Amino acid sequence: MAAVATTAVLAACGSSAAGSGTGSASPAASPTVASCSNAAIQKDLYQHGVLTVATDKPAYPPWFEGNNPANGKGYESAVSYAIARQLGFTNSQVHWAYEPFNASYSPGPKKFDFDINEISYTPQRATAVTFSDSYYDVQQALVALKNTPIATGHTPADLKGDIFGDQVGTTSLAFINSEIQPTTRPKIFQTLNDVKEALQTHQIAALVTDTPTAQFISSSEIKGSVMVGQFPSTGEHYGLLFSLGNPLVTCVNKAITTLKSNGTLQALQKKYLKIYLSVPVIKP
Repeated sequence: MAAVATTAVLAACGSSAAGSGTGSASPAASPTVASCSNAAIQKDLYQHGVLTVATDKPAYPPWFEGNNPANGKGYESAVSYAIARQLGFTNSQVHWAYEPFNASYSPGPKKFDFDINEISYTPQRATAVTFSDSYYDVQQALVALKNTPIATGHTPADLKGDIFGDQVGTTSLAFINSEIQPTTRPKIFQTLNDVKEALQTHQIAALVTDTPTAQFISSSEIKGSVMVGQFPSTGEHYGLLFSLGNPLVTCVNKAITTLKSNGTLQALQKKYLKIYLSVPVIKP
């Protein structure tokens, strides 16, 4: 987001996009079973009796489907409900809230329990909010229009001469600046939709976003575009975002650990992200 910055200041959008990493943004002592019971965590919830989960609008595939986070379809929606079940909530006890991406990691109280929106952990963000352990390890990818020079000429030297664009505050934008280091400052836009429009109207030569989002953009959203390839991992990962110091993160981290160990996260990645996991690697 990405958003996007698979597997974001900096977004969106680790090892490969397989999401098997164990990166932890907010280490915490392992809770006892009793301390993570549904009854015990009620005091830490934004609203008693329900788990309030936030994300941005629109909610893009493959992270969500049908622009409807509550349907349980798409990787991030499915992960949210899997975590909720680990915490003792039924699907009907999960309430969804709207939170713009750029506002999510701003300091201050939050009107949700956690935000899931392809938000990458960064040390700077972690001074204002608390992150869970990784639920997806991220690689950045390059999207361009077919039959343009960057689509066929994308050596590190070639990329430095191109004009890029990306969403403000994302790790994708930071990746452009720190890894590609183009000679022309990238153009900055408020939303990913604005970035996509800039690519379609030739205001920019390419955009960078997490691999699954890049693949969806090129295959389903921008006619005549192509995902040129993905860049090597920089250790980036997505974490659930909480208000700073929210103790609920300890129990959510326990839930994520369980979902990793019992194969749930891997199964959800295979279901929703499989086609995005084998992509040619290019050098920035």
